[in-house]
Amino acid sequence: MKIAHTHSWQVTLKKAADIQEELAKKLFFEPLIGRVKYIAGADVAYFDQMRRSVGAVTVMKFPELNIVEQTFAVVDVTFPYIPGYLTFREAPVLLKAFEELQCTPDLIIFDGQGIAHRKKMGIAAHLGVLLDIPSIGCAKSRLIGNFDDPAPDKGSFSPLFYHGERIGAVVRTRKGTKPVFVSPGQKITIPEAITWVLKCCPKYRVPEPVRQSHLAVNRFKKKLVDEKKG
Repeated sequence: MKIAHTHSWQVTLKKAADIQEELAKKLFFEPLIGRVKYIAGADVAYFDQMRRSVGAVTVMKFPELNIVEQTFAVVDVTFPYIPGYLTFREAPVLLKAFEELQCTPDLIIFDGQGIAHRKKMGIAAHLGVLLDIPSIGCAKSRLIGNFDDPAPDKGSFSPLFYHGERIGAVVRTRKGTKPVFVSPGQKITIPEAITWVLKCCPKYRVPEPVRQSHLAVNRFKKKLVDEKKG
């Protein structure tokens, strides 16, 4: 998958904030155009005392949700852990994994936030803009916003608000389990983001492309750690 030039990831906190503000100007939300045939999920894990990261991208064919392709990448971590700036830690390894793809996805679901972020620049929004692909943030916990708990049945959801603006939804993807926090990243609407997350959760709380990337990245991390041990 060909990726256009992106900004540097080894930046100061001030520069990172400036980058977020500039990219936020490029966000737009519209109904998906065309058929969604391939959906990607992305996840990151850390090892070597958090000094290195391993990323995985899994592309699945919809509606079968069969794995079409899976790529991995490993990079050194160069940005500190700072809430609100997670993309600067995780994007380098994920972009490297995306570059390895032969199949360009029609939609990407990230394990993280979309516009449910103080600057509307969660990882799904940030990389959605850079990759120019419709994207959704599906996080397991809330970063910002107020909400009422959705009903306990699968498919129930409630709006997520921040300073009076609806920025996403709190979605029950499995009956009786904790909800996930869904927000659009780029080139998709909130209702569609909810719909696609639910379509990708036939059995589990987490969308299947993300779940498969999570499983894969941890298997790959274990392999790297075992190899290092000798």
